[in-house]
Amino acid sequence: MNDFVFHIPTKMYFGKDCLGKLNAELKSFGRKVLIVYGGGSVIRTGLLDRIKDLLGDDFEVFEHGGIEPNPKIGSIRRGADKCKEEGIEIILAVGGGSVIDASKAIAAGACVDFDPWEFYGGPRRAIEKALPLFTIVTMASTGSEMTCGAVISNDETCEKLGRGGFPVFPKASFLDPELTYSVPRFQTACGAADILSHVMESYFKKDLDFCLLDRMMEGVMKAVVANAEKVLAEPDNYEARGNLLWAASWAINGLFGGGSRQVWSCHPIEHELSARYDMTHGLGLAIIIPKWMRYCMDAEPETRARFREFGENVFGVTDECAAVDSVEKFLYETLGLASSLKAAGIEEIDAADMAEAICRKNNINGYLTLDKLAVQKILEACR
Repeated sequence: MNDFVFHIPTKMYFGKDCLGKLNAELKSFGRKVLIVYGGGSVIRTGLLDRIKDLLGDDFEVFEHGGIEPNPKIGSIRRGADKCKEEGIEIILAVGGGSVIDASKAIAAGACVDFDPWEFYGGPRRAIEKALPLFTIVTMASTGSEMTCGAVISNDETCEKLGRGGFPVFPKASFLDPELTYSVPRFQTACGAADILSHVMESYFKKDLDFCLLDRMMEGVMKAVVANAEKVLAEPDNYEARGNLLWAASWAINGLFGGGSRQVWSCHPIEHELSARYDMTHGLGLAIIIPKWMRYCMDAEPETRARFREFGENVFGVTDECAAVDSVEKFLYETLGLASSLKAAGIEEIDAADMAEAICRKNNINGYLTLDKLAVQKILEACR
């Protein structure tokens, strides 16, 4: 086992009545609140008005809507500028992972006199200070409500990059499964694929000596598979929605890393896809994951034992090829997601150029080291 430090400073409120604690949590941090949200579902469902009622006269409320599914740096710049102009003291993110990621960048950008993109691209400045951030989660997916990381897209440079910093850990996050009832089927499915991918990125690692975490990860993956199917059949199933929501938070909060020295494999490939084609993140991952699994088994036969263990303990199959088949069945039949880029509406890609961009600085040193040729082969298999 490797040495590690596990520290999550975010207070998690879970359940039907958790928003009742919102006012008290925010009070000690100031009065001026910027509510950040996405395309308007929080307005249509009445959630925005409900939040304003909960905040009452104790706060002066400002709004910053229109955050994109792959949050763009332009939205972050505008949000940071609004914070400076209005003297905002608190950021309240209401939405899914994109809104929360954007809010982290806004919270940091509001405290500096340079372009927020410099946290992500270019000089990659350190995040040393941020406005206090709170989140109300409306979709089970990225788990951003329990991490200090954020992924931001830049239309100008065609880049999608991630960055973290302790100051942007949410102070508190509020998870009410009922708020996820209205998430459309497609987004629910993409969210489930995203959760599964986060656990798989940690599960397939070079360090294989922390069996406690392996068994925990297998349990989470089994819960995602079982409850995603229930949610798609019964969108208002509170227990199933709650299990997915809580799984999302724990899938990526650092617990499953367990000190392992690993770079994720599928996410860097997907980030290039969504940077170029604005693809929904979970959909891109769903297309890539099985192709990556098959590439690993062909390129390095020693990986087959790990894929076999995964298949046995998550899907109850005894063959490594059946394990990949089970993942495909879940992603493409149960969730109903596209199995190829063409099926997702992307007719053609330049796999060689994309692989060059992905590996421009370094190879992907994940479960297997992926160089440009390896990434190109995986992308070509995704067509």
